[in-house]
Amino acid sequence: MRPSWAAGLLLAVVAASGAQEVKLVADDLRFDTDDGRVFRRIDTVEEWDKRRAKILAAMQEVMGPMPGEERRVPLDLRLEEEIDLPGYTRKLISFAVEADDRLFAYLLIPKGLNGPAPAMLCLHQTTAEGKAEPAGISGEPHLHYARELAKRGYITLAPDYPGFGGYANRAYDQGYASATMKGIWNHRRALDVLESMPEVDAARVGCIGHSLGGHNTLFLAAFDERIKVAVTSCGFTAFANYYGGDLTLWSHNGYMPRIAEVYGKDPARMPFDFPHVLAAIAPRAIFISAPLHDANFDVEGVRKCVERAAPIFKLLDAPTALAAVYPNAEHDFPDAEREAAYAFIDGVLGN
Repeated sequence: MRPSWAAGLLLAVVAASGAQEVKLVADDLRFDTDDGRVFRRIDTVEEWDKRRAKILAAMQEVMGPMPGEERRVPLDLRLEEEIDLPGYTRKLISFAVEADDRLFAYLLIPKGLNGPAPAMLCLHQTTAEGKAEPAGISGEPHLHYARELAKRGYITLAPDYPGFGGYANRAYDQGYASATMKGIWNHRRALDVLESMPEVDAARVGCIGHSLGGHNTLFLAAFDERIKVAVTSCGFTAFANYYGGDLTLWSHNGYMPRIAEVYGKDPARMPFDFPHVLAAIAPRAIFISAPLHDANFDVEGVRKCVERAAPIFKLLDAPTALAAVYPNAEHDFPDAEREAAYAFIDGVLGN
């Protein structure tokens, strides 16, 4: 006899086919299955760890495999420029992310530090300025979060994403299956830079981003547990809620071409979705700002993702680590929500 929870689950799809039953179980993060027929409820951390490993594997089916240690070369950190500014010093640095590939980034260091400080990796939106926008040099003032966080006492690092800020998108020539995975690798190398700095407390590191930077923040945090807090603004929605389920804009060469080539741009065929990404980060902290009128990332899809991921945070004894706000705004990171995000970061990293 099936336990009562399983019976209830199947009653919800009593008229569905066996394949649809499996899809329902796969979509409910509280359940796992190895063969698509026998499924079980996840009740322990150990059981969740197995489910999480499957989520990361599914993400790599779409993004391509995470590079191995063979791509990790000495950082060869170089100072390209240094400017003294009120409250902090801004440095333009470059470092090796892999053989024959250097990444430029702005490093902002607060003045008057009294010991190792917390640090935030700051990822830019889709903008030609790239790293210059979060660093406060150009672009939208309400997206100058690297500058604002530096003034709050955080060491901040703002790198370019492939194809922005003068950094060419060579991901496919370098053997990557997606620019997304190349971005994750580069961002992991940016964490290596922060970790190498004596000014940084490597146990207190987070990541923040808006739009393009918003989902890349989540992707990085899913794969790299050095991220203790992730802040995503206008960064995602459930794939079925993205432009009515049309995933064309997720499948170009700046993202994940396999979404078109392998999965036909069909949300129902995708092996992962954003509830999985959120849950893969648990029990580490996530702050979500999802405006009510975001034309890119439908807010109802965000609410669904949060609702589905929340039980995993509860399972891992971190129910308050997943926080979401829904400002009355368009595709933006308003002042009040940025301040709330910064306070959330302060609480997690103990600044």
